[in-house]
Amino acid sequence: MAAKTDAEVIIGGKVLTLCGYESEEYLQKVASYINNKMIEYGKVDSFRRQSLDMQNILLQLNVADDYFKAKKQITALEEDLEEKEKEIYDLKHELIAAQMKLESTEKNLRNAQRELVDSEKKVIRLETELKDNR
Repeated sequence: MAAKTDAEVIIGGKVLTLCGYESEEYLQKVASYINNKMIEYGKVDSFRRQSLDMQNILLQLNVADDYFKAKKQITALEEDLEEKEKEIYDLKHELIAAQMKLESTEKNLRNAQRELVDSEKKVIRLETELKDNR
């Protein structure tokens, strides 16, 4: 298990100590995300007119919304990946079947070429015999 990390971060102008098993860089990134949301919504007049409790609830709702949208996108990407992996699996099997068919066709071609050479030799031999018998 990773070591517990304590990181001092600034959220909303206040210095807080975050503790967790993630890296300090990650904890700073989380704090930065929250600060950016606060700045984004702080620019909206109707948000600023709300009570501090309501602002916090709206921020929490927005963060939850971001989370569920990201989770939905991940699910869609995982389904897309699974579909593409199945397609690759099917294509590999088609490729193997095509390679086997090619090998069989090449073998039949070599056999047919040998039979052609043998037939040509037989024709020459028979023509030679025919000339000799005349």
